[in-house]
Amino acid sequence: MSKVHVTTTVNGDAVEFLCEPQDTLLDVLRNDLNLTGTKEGCGSGDCGACSVTVDGRLVCSCLVLGVEAEGKAIGTIEGVSVKDHLHVIQEKFLEHAALQCGVCTPGLIVSTKALLEENPSPTEEEARLYLAGNLCRCTGYDKIIRAVMDAAETMRGGA
Repeated sequence: MSKVHVTTTVNGDAVEFLCEPQDTLLDVLRNDLNLTGTKEGCGSGDCGACSVTVDGRLVCSCLVLGVEAEGKAIGTIEGVSVKDHLHVIQEKFLEHAALQCGVCTPGLIVSTKALLEENPSPTEEEARLYLAGNLCRCTGYDKIIRAVMDAAETMRGGA
């Protein structure tokens, strides 16, 4: 099979790559573009560790083919921080100790950013429902939700 040429935008930067038609976006990000922050947890779209945005829509990159990125805007964990400064979501995850082993953390942060862009004032229940596709085996979720709610308040200018 011949490789497919793909032109896309990743974290605001124009990117071109060649990939096999069956390569997932996750594989392309990690193996071809060296963006290793996005993690593979399950490979079947059940854990959310590989969450990225495609044209602003939250997706599991293990379920999207690399060729589907053609002409799209891809957002990964590497694009969340601004230059050398952590995004407020990242700061709140650290402040609330909302991470342990770190496998789920990139996906949770990308998902939280997507949530707060869509709904800047989520209730705790809305946040829990939105993040339900992200599995964490270490933290028990309470610290994650506290970090999300604190980030939302801070981003609204409440703190």
